Amino acid sequence: MTTILSSNLGYPRIGELREWKKAIEAFWQGSISEADLKKTTKQLRLQGLRKQKDQGIDLIPVGDFSFYDHVLDTAVAFNIIPERFQHHDPSELSTYFAIARGEANAVAAEMTKWFNTNYHYIVPELKGTAPKLNENRALTYYQEAKDELGINGKPVLVGPVTFVKLSKNYQEKDFEQWIEKLLPLYQQVLQELADAGAEWVQIDEPILGTNLSEAQLSLVEKVYQKLTQEVPDIKIIIQTYFETVQHYQRVVALPVAGIGLDFVHGDNLSLIQQHGFPADKVLGAGVINGRNVWRANLEDKYQLLQGIQEASNVETLLVQPSSSLLHVPVTKVLEQKLDQVVKEGLSFADEKLFEISTLATALKEGKEAVQKDFTASQEAIHNLDQSDYRNQNPEAATKNAQRSLPFSERKKLQHEKLNLPLLPTTTIGSLPQTPEVKGTRTKWRKGEITNEQYEDFVKSETKKWIKIQEDLGLDVLVHGEFERTDMVEYFGEKLKGFAVTEFGWVQSYGSRCVKPPLLAGNVEWEKPITVKEIEYAQSLTDRPVKGMLTGPVTILNWSFVHEELPRFTVQDQIALALEKEVLALEKAGVGIIQVDEPALREGLPLDKLKWPAYFEAAVNAFKIATSTVKSDTQIHTHMCYSDFGAIYEAIDGLDADVISIETSRSHGQMVETFEKNDYDKEIGLGVYDIHSPRVPSVEELLTNIDRALETIDVEQFWINPDCGLKTRKAPETIAALEKMVEAAKIARKRYSKAKQS
Repeated sequence: MTTILSSNLGYPRIGELREWKKAIEAFWQGSISEADLKKTTKQLRLQGLRKQKDQGIDLIPVGDFSFYDHVLDTAVAFNIIPERFQHHDPSELSTYFAIARGEANAVAAEMTKWFNTNYHYIVPELKGTAPKLNENRALTYYQEAKDELGINGKPVLVGPVTFVKLSKNYQEKDFEQWIEKLLPLYQQVLQELADAGAEWVQIDEPILGTNLSEAQLSLVEKVYQKLTQEVPDIKIIIQTYFETVQHYQRVVALPVAGIGLDFVHGDNLSLIQQHGFPADKVLGAGVINGRNVWRANLEDKYQLLQGIQEASNVETLLVQPSSSLLHVPVTKVLEQKLDQVVKEGLSFADEKLFEISTLATALKEGKEAVQKDFTASQEAIHNLDQSDYRNQNPEAATKNAQRSLPFSERKKLQHEKLNLPLLPTTTIGSLPQTPEVKGTRTKWRKGEITNEQYEDFVKSETKKWIKIQEDLGLDVLVHGEFERTDMVEYFGEKLKGFAVTEFGWVQSYGSRCVKPPLLAGNVEWEKPITVKEIEYAQSLTDRPVKGMLTGPVTILNWSFVHEELPRFTVQDQIALALEKEVLALEKAGVGIIQVDEPALREGLPLDKLKWPAYFEAAVNAFKIATSTVKSDTQIHTHMCYSDFGAIYEAIDGLDADVISIETSRSHGQMVETFEKNDYDKEIGLGVYDIHSPRVPSVEELLTNIDRALETIDVEQFWINPDCGLKTRKAPETIAALEKMVEAAKIARKRYSKAKQS
């Protein structure tokens, strides 16, 4: 007889109303004390734990909370402090935030995407560090849950192999050496947890879904052999997610108590059916999608669990989500304005806990014990399938879209039309969303001001910032996007096939939260979305103002797409809709149109064998959206933090005239990518970090510019910040742009003379 337990892998940190975000930002601003911050976040932690306990979850995660990022937590706990911050006390919260956000004379640590999600982690820097255990965070939170709520929780740790693989500033030949340095610290953490009474510990090793080398895989085996030998009194569950586990037979043979597998993404079930599963191990069956918000078909999930149970023949089966619920909003209960059919079809974190508990009950007691819940899930899914969101005949996308002229010829036409100086300056798109901007939008949404009043306010902000940009001396301006909440949500509000929530927030990086739209059906463009605002901005200046759109790949990757919809087909539908918007902007006289793709790399499968199909679809969608413009219309795109070396060919394949890349925290690495490749189009490598409040010096900016121009031809290079400026305050934004323009003028003189000589 199989023992059935319910389990969770992680719970959202932010609170139902983003209380976490508000408290952290208030602390940064000095309006609350550190004690107040810790009091508020403790209340949120306990609230989340209480919900899981009340739902009857057997294995409740503890230690999944963070003030910023769980990878940064691990680094600071193990004294992996970047050299430039080592003069600080590692036990101080100010040190932790300085690493994440930077300070006056020290740039923040690099930030990049957590595997193929929109969550960003702080990249650990190993060079020059001396690992030691500063704090056993897992023990602190385990004890809190036990003392406050009587929960014998399941501590969650980032696994040592994943941690080192995601770090930087070390040689590959030293990989094993770094693992060996960290192992005693993991042993100490585990032993202290065991001594405190912890029965289970979840060690996250999502890196096992990637293509590890033989040497790295052998090291994984050594690591877990060592940990289980040294700390036999605690049960280790190695948790994988986001993909089919690679080297399945060797992974499930690891000498641990359990293995957690993702049965939503990839095909781990086929591996179990083909190779079996060790009968003496616990199997964590991730059947509820931890990365999407659509209600599970409980009947289908029940059948899946029965298939897993039959194929594995395990003694203990854990019913759980496919990944941490960090990637979904907290609860749908607060949503009062959503179409009821859509709302009934949703499942946020709290609802997913219910689904997990319901499925566990069905396996233990029989489906009839929860039949009404099974029936309700099927009815909700059926109603959404039959709704207006689905009953459309989508337009077919053109394949292999191409610009009418090659870049070498387009460039001449564009330069003649735009007449920009050497090393042109611009920003990425958004400008500060001040409390006044946010407050006025809230009043408008609540009906406290009229549409006309709101439009007048947006116009006044646009006019003010066009003047600021002109006074600063920027060459290509932006309208500032004051009418937009978020770069994807805004288009979700305007395109048919989407719905938007009021409280569906998820953490993206640090305290930055986003509200992904719900993509429920076929996508259609009905009328111009951005033209009015761009036309108005352009009427205020003789300098070019960029049209600003979000690209099809990013809209897809940053939306909650219904799982029944074929992703690449929907991506092409979005591209067709955007093509109409691009042409509407061009018709209105906009000569530069930026179609941002910050999430291009984010959607990559962890398995590299699946990359070609993804890239082909992504590049084609971008070209569908952008290829029908005139040759003298300049197409820009922007991308966020990522390992661009791996996707260089796709970047080139987009055939955008100008690309800007968020690289200020990893500028040298990005330049190296272009040293190894002959990129012929124009490019702006972000010269300063907008995620930090610090204002860069002119010397710092010139260093970044000079480093780039060692590789990139001066006639190809644009000077810009590394991302949009909506999260920054106005004074620091103006000060930083002033420095950037000053640096550009110096560089322009220097490199003009060099060209002449």
